[in-house]
Amino acid sequence: MSKIRILPDALASQVAAGEVVERPAAVVRELMENSIDAGATHIEVHVQRGGSALIRVTDNGHGMDREDALLCLERHATSKIRTKEDLAAIYTLGFRGEAVPSIASVSRFRLASREHTALSGTEIEVQGGKLTTVREYGGAPGTVVEARSLFFNIPARRKFLRSEATEFSHVEQQFRLHAIANPNVAFTLVRDGEVLFHLPATTNLLNRIEGISGRELAQRLVPVPKLTINDVTVSGFIGSPGISRPNRQMQLSFLNGRPVDSSTIAYGIREGYHTALMKGQYPITFLFIEMPADGFDINVHPAKKEVRFHQAGIVREAVLQAISQALAVSNKISQGHVASIPNKFVAPLPLEQTPALIPEQEQTTLRRDWSALSSWQQSRSIHSDTVPTSVTLPEGVFLPPTTLPSENAEPSPSPSSTYRILGVLNKLFVLMESPEGLVMMDQHAAHERVLFEQLRRAMEHEGVPAQRLLIPLTLQVSPRDYDLLNRNLPTLHKLGIEAEPFGNNSFKVDAMPAFLKTNDPLALLRDVMEELASASSKTSTLRLGEDLIATTVCRQAVKANDYLREPELRKLLEDLLACEMSYCCPHGRPTLIQISYAELDRKFGRRAP
Repeated sequence: MSKIRILPDALASQVAAGEVVERPAAVVRELMENSIDAGATHIEVHVQRGGSALIRVTDNGHGMDREDALLCLERHATSKIRTKEDLAAIYTLGFRGEAVPSIASVSRFRLASREHTALSGTEIEVQGGKLTTVREYGGAPGTVVEARSLFFNIPARRKFLRSEATEFSHVEQQFRLHAIANPNVAFTLVRDGEVLFHLPATTNLLNRIEGISGRELAQRLVPVPKLTINDVTVSGFIGSPGISRPNRQMQLSFLNGRPVDSSTIAYGIREGYHTALMKGQYPITFLFIEMPADGFDINVHPAKKEVRFHQAGIVREAVLQAISQALAVSNKISQGHVASIPNKFVAPLPLEQTPALIPEQEQTTLRRDWSALSSWQQSRSIHSDTVPTSVTLPEGVFLPPTTLPSENAEPSPSPSSTYRILGVLNKLFVLMESPEGLVMMDQHAAHERVLFEQLRRAMEHEGVPAQRLLIPLTLQVSPRDYDLLNRNLPTLHKLGIEAEPFGNNSFKVDAMPAFLKTNDPLALLRDVMEELASASSKTSTLRLGEDLIATTVCRQAVKANDYLREPELRKLLEDLLACEMSYCCPHGRPTLIQISYAELDRKFGRRAP
């Protein structure tokens, strides 16, 4: 007797449904996509008990006649594709013809549809995959799909559903994604009879984002000007530096109007933000990517969750460049000169007059450090186009701000508004007044950013200076890593790491970056090797050096409790505002925080909240 049997149609449908309909949110996704494909301009989603009791999606799209309404319940019945060539260039959200029959096989299902030119439509009822009723329908043009008692006939699947709140959070996320992807469509979301969202159609994407995520977030987004690289166009909005989340839930990307979760796009986003994001944090993005449909494959996952690009490097580079340019534009803030401290404010005392605040030994050390580094400061001015090829620092010296003006020097003129230094809070936070309100600067984070960009320029132009080791190190690696390092020896050399093959899958390391202090150089090299394995572009290679520099400048920058005189603070602020990314340190922490006059008025009760 044969051991292999053909599954009954009902059971085969339930197996297929398990791939497409894993939870209520999947039903909402599939039905909303069908409505959008049908040209709907208004879509309503009603949910009860997290979607397990009821999911109803109503639209005013094209609608279907009786024949199409019955055919859509057959597996792989679709109007979206005709030939295999169509499958290679998909322009619709749905295309397989699996969603409706899969949903109908695991729920008490109802479909009612009417074409706009028809006097009546068709209503169909299905119980767990079995057709029970077909009758005329006299409702409004468009389509209504209901799925009640989801998984009522598959108890094993139903018991794996989470709490109503959890399931609804996934439903709401799908609603948000499609509402943001289609701002020209009006959307309504009703939960257990309560209207949660009523979003009118709009031509302004930012208005739709505000309706979904709130005005406060929308006001803190940075526009991404449209950028096209080899037929890949990127646009949208991203969070400004300092705005992030501990997870990827707000890192949204859309491909030809389809919400997608792509490692290629995520990599481009991460590289675009690079030093503008704290470790362990994720940016907020509403990123729209447009490209020819034959440039990617969405048919690689049953739930269409994954996408593969034929030229992933181009997509990654387009995303990276678009985000980098948007952040650079957002950083071009008013860079007014820093006014001298007015007499009505108490200025910090000169170094020579603060023996009670700074011990004599520290005063002597500070004077020695400023003197010893004077010539280096002059050559490292951030406004200079020349970059030294080597850096020699006295042992144990922290790096102060770049070229410092004399006590009597007039501030150099700069455009736009004026910043006025008021004082220093807790020996760390520099308080300033701007035309917009109160500005606070973290002197440590600010100095980190200034030094980081100086050393990065050195790396880009001449490479990082190397310091030879007294005793060369031997690094033993696997054959795969040996080939990887051997191919990237020029990159290592530019990073200040001098290595050469030493036989038997090993390398001799003769020098390390001069600015880097580490107790375990081999561990550092292994970290670099891991980064090289994932680096696939020039920007990724540059990222290696940036990580090393970011670690170094954190140790070298001025710290909390380090005393800076007013001219030094002024110069630090001017150098910070001249940086490519002045709002955050290399680790993504903010360097400047502003409290507007309007916010101060609200805090003090001078203005209604």
